[in-house]
Amino acid sequence: MELKVYNTLTRQKEVFEPIEKGYVGMYVCGPTVSGESHLGHTRPYITFDVINRYLQHIGYKVRYVRNITDAGHFEEEGREAEDKISKKAFLEKLEPMELVKKYTDLFHWGMKEFNTLPPNIEPTATGHIVEQIVMIKKIIEDGYAYVVNGSVYFDVAKYNDDFTAKGMPYGILSGRVLEEMLETTRELDNQEEKKNKADFALWKNAPPEHIMRWQSPWGEGFPGWHIECSAMSTKYLGKVFDIHGGGMDLQFPHHECEIAQSVVCNHEIPAKYWLHNNMITINGRKMGKSYNNVIKFTELFSGNHPALEQAYHPMVIRFFILQTHYRSPLDFSNDALKAAEKGLRRLLEAAENLQKISFEKNEVAEDAELDEKVNKLLNELDEFMSDDFNTAKVLANLFELVPVINGIKDKHVAVSALSNNTFALLKSKVKIFMEDILGLKNISENAGEQLNGAIQLLIEMRKEAKAKKDYVISDKIRNELAALGILLKDEKDGNVSYSFE
Repeated sequence: MELKVYNTLTRQKEVFEPIEKGYVGMYVCGPTVSGESHLGHTRPYITFDVINRYLQHIGYKVRYVRNITDAGHFEEEGREAEDKISKKAFLEKLEPMELVKKYTDLFHWGMKEFNTLPPNIEPTATGHIVEQIVMIKKIIEDGYAYVVNGSVYFDVAKYNDDFTAKGMPYGILSGRVLEEMLETTRELDNQEEKKNKADFALWKNAPPEHIMRWQSPWGEGFPGWHIECSAMSTKYLGKVFDIHGGGMDLQFPHHECEIAQSVVCNHEIPAKYWLHNNMITINGRKMGKSYNNVIKFTELFSGNHPALEQAYHPMVIRFFILQTHYRSPLDFSNDALKAAEKGLRRLLEAAENLQKISFEKNEVAEDAELDEKVNKLLNELDEFMSDDFNTAKVLANLFELVPVINGIKDKHVAVSALSNNTFALLKSKVKIFMEDILGLKNISENAGEQLNGAIQLLIEMRKEAKAKKDYVISDKIRNELAALGILLKDEKDGNVSYSFE
């Protein structure tokens, strides 16, 4: 069965043909570890986890590379190229690498809770400064970058002039036209250093107060956001690899800039197929601090957020995401999550019961119509996954099988109504698709609610102790929870929030 994927680069669905038979190289843009990971991070990493799982299922040996951005992901055109990691480290009174480790560990913990397989290689931006400098030097030597006051900028106009005729213009991925970009790019700080507004930073000169800085041929500074992915993908997957993935918000400017850099250095577009997942909204709104709807992993699992009515198990979040095709919009709401929780429990219960049923041939005649229906539903599972990883349709078919499974369990339908081969296929495929491909596993009853309830009880006890000025008990509760990795924070409004270390 042919695997087809939607390639953002060509804007069409294509038959997947890897560069090297039997092997797949896949690069996915990882998190910026300047803060705790949130709901928006769940969709790309669960999506590409399923893609990784399915590629392995159909026989490919996959090298999955997902980076960690620990050198800032700075607002490259913002005031003094503000570094998110340096700023957050200052606020939390931590060394930048302490902060990086804290939030990298939290990200890994969250990914484990969501049952995602770890990437084969997880390179960091700070661990590949040398590779980034080498790449920048090559871009300068070829005439596509220039140095101003210790910073290095990519010359987008020159690149576009030279490579449009070769079929690789700036804007090839996003469909944007450079002339329109130049007219609409907003005025930002440090623009006076650039030849054109659309030019982007490859290296930034570090101001005196900037904590994270490295020596370079252009003075002390730090790398741009885009160059890190070009350098690391090239190092671990080669000049051209099979799949580059990420959220659709990265198409421009990040992936567009990656293409331009890599084309100059390697004379080819770095990836053959570009896959992008759509975004998550919350109650119809984009996620943002101004809406107070950025929900962290720990808040999702504990229910400790104003937008949440209860705690949600990581498997409920995973299932909720997979109910919609990865390229379609997905709106997060409490009603949708509660429905997903109910549906997941029903599906998991049926899958568990199925594995306990053994085939027994008796006097009940085989039901040819039912047998054909079950076979069709099972065979379509591979068809749907091979059609651009359509997990939504896979889950729809699995739900259609639930009444059959429950009927057999409750003896309303005889096991022998199915042929031996069909029943064996049913048990096998349901298990493989649920566990190995979709990555869904059983959830403990009310575990998140119980944990949240216990912590809230301790918070109330601490409040009472503080009100009585019993600071020994108050401090003991805080310290004991901290020892367990649960950090309390006294808010200005008198409430207490908590997070997991």
